[in-house]
Amino acid sequence: MVPQRLPEQTRRGNQPARGRPESELRSDSARTRRRLLDAARAALEDADDIDQVTMHGIARAAGVGQGTIYRHFPSREDLLLAVYHVDVEQLVATAPALLAAHPPREALRRWVDQLVSYGQVKRGLGQIVQAATSDAIRSQWRPPVLDALAQLVEAGQASGDIRADVDAEDVWQLLTFLWSRDTDRQWRARVKRRLDVVLDGLHGQG
Repeated sequence: MVPQRLPEQTRRGNQPARGRPESELRSDSARTRRRLLDAARAALEDADDIDQVTMHGIARAAGVGQGTIYRHFPSREDLLLAVYHVDVEQLVATAPALLAAHPPREALRRWVDQLVSYGQVKRGLGQIVQAATSDAIRSQWRPPVLDALAQLVEAGQASGDIRADVDAEDVWQLLTFLWSRDTDRQWRARVKRRLDVVLDGLHGQG
């Protein structure tokens, strides 16, 4: 699919505001970027098909113009890649915070709930990026995500909440249905059922 891009002359027509402190401009730019990422993530979660996720719709949801979104992200692929990277970083950082705030079993459940959103972004991204790009992304982010999952699994095993004969790789393989390219409208309902089955199966017997 050809990435959605704004015509060159329109991109050149967007000039930065003058007469404002550079630090203020940077803050405004960072806030705008966050709004665009949040709008893109919400669009992915609501869409049944990646073709429903458009740069025009995301810009409108974020309350910015066409020139602004393309100044931050030259194409839809660039935007969705940015969402993916932010989500993975948050997913990795969340594991120790959840363990500090909740018992291991509950921490794992909350982390997996976040993984659902990550899976939706990953599904959408997989439909528009080239295979080589997808492989590069996977090789970059899979190790830190698995490390985060290992923290949760090992904490649950230490407390007796998670069975002792599994590791993070086993659990990850059980969760791969989250990024299948299933476009069925019942996908979200099936995800909850499958997660319940997986987590019940991981429960320790002690």
